[in-house]
Amino acid sequence: MNKSTCEPIEEIVERLIDCYGTDVYKIAFLYMKDQQLAEDVFQEVFYKVMQSYRKFKHDSSEKTWLIRITINTCKDFLKQNWFRRVTTFGTTEEYVDGLDKSRNINKSEFDEELYELILKLPLKYKSVILLFYYEDLTLEEVASTLKLPSGTVQSRLFRGRQRLKKMIEEKGDLYGS
Repeated sequence: MNKSTCEPIEEIVERLIDCYGTDVYKIAFLYMKDQQLAEDVFQEVFYKVMQSYRKFKHDSSEKTWLIRITINTCKDFLKQNWFRRVTTFGTTEEYVDGLDKSRNINKSEFDEELYELILKLPLKYKSVILLFYYEDLTLEEVASTLKLPSGTVQSRLFRGRQRLKKMIEEKGDLYGS
């Protein structure tokens, strides 16, 4: 019998928050671009986990499963009618400050200008770049998380990097080289 089937659900959720809470929050913020909305997504993700963990088949890692739930929850939030009417103005600096305060993440992890350019990419490219580079998932894990063939993930990663390169060239040399 799997150890997690014997564990009380509260302990499972607590363990998942300890192990992957920072990852869930970072992804939520990268999608939502607002600290409060990211916190709302965070809570919703772990509520969903509490409701559905016993149905989790373990055919992917818990991290991959949580990231998939996080991305889908973010998309649900973004589709909601009330969200479309609300415009949030937040800067990357506010994001990094928010992460420093609430999640103990160093500012050096984020290059502000590059991050802002990544956020301007279409969702299909932004998703694979964030998961591959910021979450350090393998191509296979990204494919599993997004429920895409790995060839599609590779081509989106390639095209996303091409678009990013073009955006950097258009903006001018960001790094002085």
